[in-house]
Parts: sequence; structure tokens; C-alpha cells
Amino acid sequence: MNIRKYNIYFHTHTISGIIICALLYVIFFAGSYSFFKKEISAWQSNTSYSAHENQPVVYNKLLDSLDQKHNLIGRDISLYFQQHTFDSYVDMSASKDSTLVPKKKHTEEAGKGRGRGRGRGGDGAYFKYNFINGNSSTYQQSYDMGEFLYRLHFLAQLNSVPIRLGSPFGYLLAGVVSFLFLFALITGLMLHWDKIVSNFFIFRPWSKVKTVWTDAHTALGVIGFPYQFIYAVTGLILIFNVVIITPFSTIFYGGKADKLYQDLGYSDAREYTYSYHALNKKVDVNSYVDRTKKLWKDPFIQNVSIKNYGDTSMHIIIEGTANKKESFAGTGKIIYKVENDQIIFHKSPLTDVTYIDKVRSLIYRLHFGDYGGYALKIIYFVLGMMGCVVIISGILVWLVARDKNNVPAYKRKFNFWLANIFLAGCLAMFPVTALTLVAVKVNGAADQDFIYHFYFYSWLILGVYYVIRKDLNRTNRETILLGSIFSLCIPVANGICTGNWIWNTYASGAVDILFIDVFSVGLAVIGFISFYKIRQRQKKQTETV
Repeated sequence: MNIRKYNIYFHTHTISGIIICALLYVIFFAGSYSFFKKEISAWQSNTSYSAHENQPVVYNKLLDSLDQKHNLIGRDISLYFQQHTFDSYVDMSASKDSTLVPKKKHTEEAGKGRGRGRGRGGDGAYFKYNFINGNSSTYQQSYDMGEFLYRLHFLAQLNSVPIRLGSPFGYLLAGVVSFLFLFALITGLMLHWDKIVSNFFIFRPWSKVKTVWTDAHTALGVIGFPYQFIYAVTGLILIFNVVIITPFSTIFYGGKADKLYQDLGYSDAREYTYSYHALNKKVDVNSYVDRTKKLWKDPFIQNVSIKNYGDTSMHIIIEGTANKKESFAGTGKIIYKVENDQIIFHKSPLTDVTYIDKVRSLIYRLHFGDYGGYALKIIYFVLGMMGCVVIISGILVWLVARDKNNVPAYKRKFNFWLANIFLAGCLAMFPVTALTLVAVKVNGAADQDFIYHFYFYSWLILGVYYVIRKDLNRTNRETILLGSIFSLCIPVANGICTGNWIWNTYASGAVDILFIDVFSVGLAVIGFISFYKIRQRQKKQTETV
């Protein structure tokens, strides 16, 4: 490679990496924990899916309860399920029957505040319902650390910033970061292309600091390149889908984006006209769901929608994905007309798999890593943390390379402070995340406001503290130690507050809750070993000097 190309790749890789490094670290760190979103939610709520997975979901009980409280005649009701949980978001519209007078406005169930689940207004409602314990709550009340870390990994918390350029600010920023990350990956690969084989095998942990960080950055970057490339591409598609789809809707659909979304399977143009004729039969929603499960060979039911409840125009729409053993990419939809129990539309997830289904499923499966059990999730987690190490090592390589006598003092000072702020903010995430998990377990009533305040304020305090300390080695060493101590406290807090000690969850079959406790202990052990190794290395360097 000639010098001109090398310099182009080197500078574009460095600049694009430095611009996004802090935000990219947040995305990778929070995203790595998000692979265990459902397990974290089960751990925090003390409601195990694993221990009750054979328990049937009783739709009729929920609908009967809602009917007594709200009178469901003429309403549209949608239940959105999350996989490996018994939680469902229930979205209930106001009645279409103009002859009925609403009992009262149920705005308290609509939820107010940040994120999803904002008020439906009128006589509608939106809330979260758990089919195991029968509890209902607003989105803000049921907000947990699993949801928080999942949304943090695409910067959703920044959507409240009053800047909107076609999409909420947080999503827009995450999309820009994904694009620049893809750019940094490609230029980094080109930069090391000539020596990619030799660099893959070079790691000199006992050399000088710059050599250690350079080797770590290069070796781990090459090892994790396929994973990081997949995440850059799939993340960009998932976040920036509106930007990507807009040209197609303009050119091929004459600007009619709704028609494009219908063809992609994201929306349905069918209308269900309310007839004002009462349905003279009791509706058994469970029977329709059971009938669908037999047709689709035990699928995951994602969505159950009821249109025009109690009217002769009532329809039940069931959507789901095929069992992975039957079809990796299949998505299905079936529509029943309740009056005569006829199927008016049926797309099987087993036999009617389209090209769009395959592409969409491939993107989702690769991004969320939900197709290989705990082993795959742990591998994804390790690769995600390797990405964090690559980011940190890149910052340190950049700093050491510019900490030379021929660089003006004011530039060296600026470079140090920039790296100091980046490292303090990034490395503080580990102890803050572990400490917040302990806090939400101690405070059983923790909601969205509590998690926001505790996490962000403790992150700010710890980050500012290490910025003021101005010691990069101490920042690295102490954040690992604190994170390990707090991680070790996670199963202890769970045992003290709920009685779910590791041996109890193992005996009861609560694998999801058990996993978080064991996983936290594993992280703590690795952290303590790392801390010890760092201390030993620094002592040897001090003695040598």
C-alpha cells in the first residue's frame, strides 16, 4: 500500500473513530447487557418465565376483567407480547359505538411521561399486564433495568432533546453513530489489510504501553470485525429504516409510504366497519389462539388484536413467528370472523414464507442474537465487550501517539483532557450499571423515574470524580474493582430482598433469575482477576523505574 492511501485510511479511520467513540462505547456496553433483557426483567420483578413457561395464557380472564371495568362493546383491543415473558402491552381504543356513554375517562392507565405508552385520551387505555400474577401497570411503573439498557443502546433516552430532523434526536444520533462506525470499520480493515494475517497473531502484553494498546486494538479489532460489521449494518438498518425506505417510497410508490409499509408487512389496510348489531355469542379468545397454535405447530404469538368487540363485525387477528425448529424466518398472520368462525385471511409461518420475511428475520436474528440460547447470548456478550475494549484501546493509542515532546504543550494538554473525559465517562458505566441493579432490587417500587435519576446521577458523579482525579490508570483500575464489588452484591441483594438465593432459584427451575445471579458472580470474578493482574503489572513497572 502506498503512503498516500495509507495516510487517507489512517486519518479517516482515526477521525471517524474519535468522533463517535464515547457514544459507540455506550451503545456497545448497554447493547451487550441487552442480550439478557428478559432475564434482567424477570430478575427485577421476581417473576420467572422459566418456572412457569408451561402455564397457559388466559386471555378470557383479562377480557372479562376489562369488560366489567370499561364495557368493551365497540372497542379495538390489541395485546402485544414479549418473547420469554408473560408480559403483554394492552392497547384499548375508545368505543366506536356512539350510543354508549363512557363510564369515565381512564387516563390513569394510559401512562404519562417518557418513552412508550403515552396517553390514549378519551375512554381508551394503554397499560402492561402480567398473565402470571394478574398485575397491571403503566409503562412508567413497569419500567425496569432490562428496558432501560435496551433503550439506552440505541440512545432512546435522548429523544426528549427538542431537535427533530425527520426522526427523534436519539434515534437519529444512534443512526449517525452506526454509519460512522461502519465507515471506521471499513477504513480500519483497509489500513491493516497488508498485514492482517501477521497482526492477527501479534500480541505483546509485556512491551511498552503504546505497543500493548496497539496490539490489543488491532488483534481484537480483527477478531471482532465480522461481529462488529454485522452490528453496524443491522443497527443502521433498524435505526435508519425511515431514511432508507424514503427513496424507494418516492421513486416506486409515488410517495405513498403507507403502501410500501403494507407490502413489507408492517401495516394492514383492511377496515372493519362497525355494524351496530350485537354479537349473540360469548367470545372465547383462547379457543382461537389454541386453534392457531395447532395450525402453526407451537409458534410464538406476538400480537392478538380484537376489532369491534361484541359486534357482528368483530374480527380476531393473530400474528406470530414460527417455532425456530420448524422455520427460522417464518412470520404468520390469521384473521377470524367471529360471527361465523370463518378464516378470512391466512398466511402460514411454515409454508408462506416470503423473501421479505427471510430478509427481515435475518436482520432481527443477527442483531438480537435470539436464535441460539444462552450459549450464543454469552458469545455475543463477550464479542460486544471486546468491542468496548477496542474502543478504549483506540482512545489510548491515539493519546500515547500524540504525547510526544515535539507536540506543543497546549495540544498535549487538550488531548489528555479529551481522553480523560472519554475514559471516565465510558469506564464508569460498569460500576454504575451493577450498582443500579442492586438499587432496583433493594427498592422494590423502582419505576422509570427512579432508574433514570439513580443511573444518570450516579454516572455523572462517578464520571466527574474520575475526570477530576486525572489519573487514567487509577480510573481503569478502580472502575473494574468497583464494578466487580457491585456485581458480587447483585445475587446477595436478590437473596436478602426476595429470598431467591442461587440454590433456591436453581431448585425452583427459575433459570432466567438464576442466570443473572450466576452471570453477575462470573463478571465479578473476571473483574477481580483483571484488577489483580493490572496491579501486579503496575507494581513491576514501578519497581523497574
